[in-house]
Amino acid sequence: MSEPTRPPVVRCRGDAGLGGVEVLPFGLLVFVIGGLLVANAWAVVDAKLAVSAASREAVRSYVEAPGPAEAAAAADLAARAIIAGQGRRPERLVLSIRHGDGEPWRRCAQVIVTARYRVPALPLPWIGGYGSGFEVASSHSERIDPYRSGLPAGGRC
Repeated sequence: MSEPTRPPVVRCRGDAGLGGVEVLPFGLLVFVIGGLLVANAWAVVDAKLAVSAASREAVRSYVEAPGPAEAAAAADLAARAIIAGQGRRPERLVLSIRHGDGEPWRRCAQVIVTARYRVPALPLPWIGGYGSGFEVASSHSERIDPYRSGLPAGGRC
């Protein structure tokens, strides 16, 4: 008996078709970097919304406080509660309070609260983030009630 004949083996010569293998890692890298950029942009927008709410509540708490001694503490507590409620770290919040006309506590005094929050360059879940990143800020102002009792009369409202 004779041995069955096998078809000849054709071996690939050249590099035709190998370009797809090199493109896959590059495409994956572009996809990962794009995803990180979108996540960072959303983190900045989300932080801006949280800081805006924190400064608004801080100035409201400041002007509604019973007196000048409690006002700054009430504003700080309200702002940090808003930031913590948004799932952010309250220790990253920096709050500054100033008065538009120079006199700190009187009727019709304008109070301006500025809240600043540092967003990491690379937001990472459970870790918090990596890098110094960006600072978002928001300011709100309000006047102390002109008809409030127990305060000295001030200038024009």
